[in-house]
Amino acid sequence: MASPEPRTVFLAFIVILVLVIIILVGICCKVLKPDLMRRLMRPRSPGSEVPEYFSGNMSGNLRTITYFDYATLKKATRDFNQKNQLGRGGFGPVYLGKLDDGRKVAVKQLSVGKSGQGESEFFVEVNMITSIQHKNLVRLVGCCSEGSQRLLVYEFMKNKSLDKILFGGEGSPFLNWKTRHQIIIGIARGLQYLHEESNLRIVHRDIKASNILLDDKFQPKISDFGLARFFPEDQTYLSTAFAGTLGYTAPEYAIRGELTVKADTYSFGVLVLEIISSRNNTDLNLPNEMQYLPEHAWRLYEQSKVLELVDPKVQADGFDEKEVQQVCQIALLCVQPYPNLRPAMSEVVLMLTMKSDQSIPAPMKPAFLDRKNLKDKNATSDTAMEMRSASYWLNTPSPIVDGKPYDMSCGI
Repeated sequence: MASPEPRTVFLAFIVILVLVIIILVGICCKVLKPDLMRRLMRPRSPGSEVPEYFSGNMSGNLRTITYFDYATLKKATRDFNQKNQLGRGGFGPVYLGKLDDGRKVAVKQLSVGKSGQGESEFFVEVNMITSIQHKNLVRLVGCCSEGSQRLLVYEFMKNKSLDKILFGGEGSPFLNWKTRHQIIIGIARGLQYLHEESNLRIVHRDIKASNILLDDKFQPKISDFGLARFFPEDQTYLSTAFAGTLGYTAPEYAIRGELTVKADTYSFGVLVLEIISSRNNTDLNLPNEMQYLPEHAWRLYEQSKVLELVDPKVQADGFDEKEVQQVCQIALLCVQPYPNLRPAMSEVVLMLTMKSDQSIPAPMKPAFLDRKNLKDKNATSDTAMEMRSASYWLNTPSPIVDGKPYDMSCGI
């Protein structure tokens, strides 16, 4: 009997092999969960694959970041060792991490509780920061979404956050006036990009010293976009619940819930005064007339003594008096009580960088917090609600805005 041809044997083998594979796949589909099967069958591309978790939730240029597994970040931060903690934000701690390739990174571990607030912040921040790019905005290296873990991985900034330098006390690096001026201009340019130059207009909503990071040359980068909002071009303001940090909050936003890009401008003005003076915007341990920084700065401005606001260490080191006076005046323009009176950030950058003797407009008196109501209060949601009452805001004139009196006492 003639033996079968080799070609016939080979074809028969292929057919049998295909049938066996089909049978095995069928068995696996019955035994294993469908989502696990999809992950097993999906081709992998380390460092560039967009996880299925983001599907339908995210937009933006997600291909620009890396997706880390939890074990990698746990190892990089030495199991999130307390000694590696760089700071703590509203949604969780930030740790120094060192990746296998030697790169240092900052790993933010979000707290995802029952409220889901950390989860929301994770989506917002990844979506927001992958849609924008500027030298004065912190760069997102990657993220991790594994089980209940939500982590954001940022470029590491050698000089950490601005608040640690301004309010850190003895042992903190000294910033001379030239460096402070450089930081102020860099923050202004970052905000100008968010408000006027990016593809989508963005309101940060939480501009403060702890959200300004400094690189090895003390160049500033705005960070923490968890509260940021895309702002439609066809709307004059958004009506939204209060979010942010007390002391940096614009009155129309705290009282009426009316959010515009000018809320960031107000926060920037308060921050500039902090950079000049190296003191927090609210310090209840100081004499009454000095407790609220914008009020103290305004009083000195009215008395032509604004240079007294300058950090004594900067005064001892020496500074450009005219330049400081101009920067103080610009800061007071930014904290004017009504948003339409505050300059756009492009105008702020122009005023900060102009070399001529061009005059800067005179500011209006800021809205002041009632210090008596602030005493013994923590920055809680209850405090935020009370801030919306007229009793928290004193000595605020009511000019005609958009053809009608601007009622600062109206709640939301």
